[in-house]
Amino acid sequence: MALSNYEVSDKAQAINCGGIGLIHALGQRFGLAKTIDQKLHLLKFHVPYHESDHVLTLAYNPLCGGTCLQDLELLRNDETFLNALDARRIPDPTTAGDFCRRFLASDVEALIDAINEVRRRVWAEQPESFFDCATIDLDGTLVGTTGPCKEGMDIAYDGTWGYHPLVVSLAETGEVLSIVNRPGNRPSHEGAAREVNRSLVLCLEAGFRTVLLRGDTDFSQTQYLDGWNAIHKTRFLFGYDAVPTLVRKAEELPDHAWRRLTRPARYHVNTQPRRTPENVKARIVTEREYETLRLDSEDIAEFEYRPTACRQKYRMVVIRKNITKAKGEAALFDDVRYFFYITNEREWSADAIVFSANDRCHQENLHAQLKSGVRALRAPVDTLESNWAYMVMTALGWNVKAWWALSLPEPPGRWRDKYRQEKRWVLGLEFRSFVHAFVGLPCQVLRTGRKLVYRLLSWNPHLRVFFRLVETLNC
Repeated sequence: MALSNYEVSDKAQAINCGGIGLIHALGQRFGLAKTIDQKLHLLKFHVPYHESDHVLTLAYNPLCGGTCLQDLELLRNDETFLNALDARRIPDPTTAGDFCRRFLASDVEALIDAINEVRRRVWAEQPESFFDCATIDLDGTLVGTTGPCKEGMDIAYDGTWGYHPLVVSLAETGEVLSIVNRPGNRPSHEGAAREVNRSLVLCLEAGFRTVLLRGDTDFSQTQYLDGWNAIHKTRFLFGYDAVPTLVRKAEELPDHAWRRLTRPARYHVNTQPRRTPENVKARIVTEREYETLRLDSEDIAEFEYRPTACRQKYRMVVIRKNITKAKGEAALFDDVRYFFYITNEREWSADAIVFSANDRCHQENLHAQLKSGVRALRAPVDTLESNWAYMVMTALGWNVKAWWALSLPEPPGRWRDKYRQEKRWVLGLEFRSFVHAFVGLPCQVLRTGRKLVYRLLSWNPHLRVFFRLVETLNC
């Protein structure tokens, strides 16, 4: 087969990330750049850049296909990209790194407050049902690095050198409410109470009718439970360590206090169920007589419990997992394990408490997106605070994706349900899929009649949703 012929065309003003213009217009609508410049003060002279220029450059970099600081060099040398943003220049990688090093902890918190102020403006345009409940998830995640000279790094429990940031997110939209960078050897719950209080103020002032705090066993900080319980419309649901006192209480419960826990099906089959393929993994484990744990059943119960650091009693839901330890096809012995959840929610059934606690595991998917999609949970700079600032600024790209989806209109009428489903679909997209569908659009950039025109050069099935948002911003 002969090699295809390649030729250089006449000069044309075109880029492969035409959707960035709509994202930039969305930021202008909600005053993103203006708010950042008002809250964040790091530069003595704004020649040639303002603080918002640096922040938005790092936020837009992953949206335009960038994976690291060095990819900014490609964007800043693309004249058409600059024209698409109506910018004369953007920071180069070295300048962006120097900007990150200017941050102190107070400066990062000022940036988080600026982003949250814009977030409230986005939320204010949502329908009334949006404010039924805000579910705040908390978890820590390890950010490894091979750099030996990064200030603030430490060795984690599993031998990973790097940092251990705390991520606070809103489960309903997937937005990152806050990131706090910490050395790698710090426990997951360190500093969590302060971020919980910040997020509580944000959500309650925004108008949410109830707020639910969720976390694993590391976040059941009993010294704060009474304070959170005293806040009107605030509920919490945390895992709790299976300490001997609680295990003894569970074992002393009468038989009638326990009932079988039935979990719902993962999905509903609309047609005929497919034939289940052979479980190759299970066959190999049986043939080679490996020791395995098999869950036979789950029972659920509840009782009142007052932690030592609390003055009030709270609802303790316990699951008893009946497990069989087997070797090959032979059962060795039965085992019983207990899992505990503490909550001040009194209206939900015990089953609903457990299922809600399990839903918190979706935050692991968010961490995966922040690591491999947006690449915000990285440590490209040399200090704890500078890497913290980089994480917050780059994670803004993920938040912008959520704001893009939330800005889709839901006008009343026959198509309202369809438009609402489309909004939920865009909210649930992985970052890479969102970029391919709505940002990576090849288009010409023209200036005519004192207007900036983006002329799309290709078509994909999602442009119908794209143009709905275009029409909304142009109104």
